[in-house]
Amino acid sequence: MFRRREPVPFAFLAEADRFRSNVTPPPPEPASLGQLAGRWLLGLTIVAALVGSLVIGMPALSLDHSSSQTQQSQASDGR
Repeated sequence: MFRRREPVPFAFLAEADRFRSNVTPPPPEPASLGQLAGRWLLGLTIVAALVGSLVIGMPALSLDHSSSQTQQSQASDGR
């Protein structure tokens, strides 16, 4: 198989980790009132959806002991 004879210079990758810029990025702009309200509304919507799915799903997750007891008593009566 063909093999490369000259070494591949990977020194630039090592230098990239140590490079520090002397230019500071501009400070982030403060969020506007509309952006803050939108974030709160999105958060409240997500929390309400999680709580709603939990409330709706709880009956399906609970065990119904009364129906299993009546099925057992009917099965024992049929013998």
